[in-house]
Amino acid sequence: MKKLFDDLSYRVSKETTKQYSTSFSLGILALSPKIRNPIYAVYGYVRLADEIVDSFHGYDKERLLMRFREETFQALEDKISLNPILQAFQDTVHLFNIDLNLIRQFLKSMEMDLQQIDYNSELYNEYILGSAEVVGLMCLQIFVEGNPSEFERLKPFAMKLGSAFQKVNFLRDMKDDYQILGRSYFPDVDISFFDNKIKSDIEKDIEADFKEALVGIKKLPGSSRFGVYLAYRYYISLFRKIKKTSAHQIINQRIRISNSRKISLMMSSYVQYKTSFL
Repeated sequence: MKKLFDDLSYRVSKETTKQYSTSFSLGILALSPKIRNPIYAVYGYVRLADEIVDSFHGYDKERLLMRFREETFQALEDKISLNPILQAFQDTVHLFNIDLNLIRQFLKSMEMDLQQIDYNSELYNEYILGSAEVVGLMCLQIFVEGNPSEFERLKPFAMKLGSAFQKVNFLRDMKDDYQILGRSYFPDVDISFFDNKIKSDIEKDIEADFKEALVGIKKLPGSSRFGVYLAYRYYISLFRKIKKTSAHQIINQRIRISNSRKISLMMSSYVQYKTSFL
């Protein structure tokens, strides 16, 4: 009978993904069915932590995040949780032998979001490691089905892709991060003096990450390659739109890709994937 609860837990993670991210939902649909639920579980887990630090205004975020951390490791120890998202996540962690240090690093970056930090290069890299790169590594452990040698071979590329995604998010969300949450992640950058030269320098860094990440995408197992490539193509499209947008506009509006454009990208990506990857 416990299977009913397990199935429910994964469905809750899937619905969480669908509610919060059309792009990742489409990418996950392009994965092999056998690994979709575990990826939903990872997304649902990190989304829950994100919501605590980004959205739960008027509540004691520090206390909520501390409780979330305690419940995470209790669920991992007990191999069960009454919280469906934690239940699906702990099940996935054990199934694919996901390194607990990745989870600790992720939660450390979430804790950083509770503080007003003037980011230098070291803190910037640490935040990206925990908030994005380790999430990519959790997914990679699922993609390679826990194979240690394959994980080590593909690890640098997964980190670059996570880094590129996060830096694009920083540019996309700059308005809300700065004006609502009081955050500025880019090291030694005063947003009040953010201009096209600073923006261009950041974009060059992102382009280098994307270039290296694509090499790794081509090396992924067939069960995950197209799904990850689709997410890559979505972010490249968003990045190109950001590049065409002035620094002044970036800090005054959130850049988006329409849902119809996302569907179009899915179809065109499949054609390009068949041409370039197969």
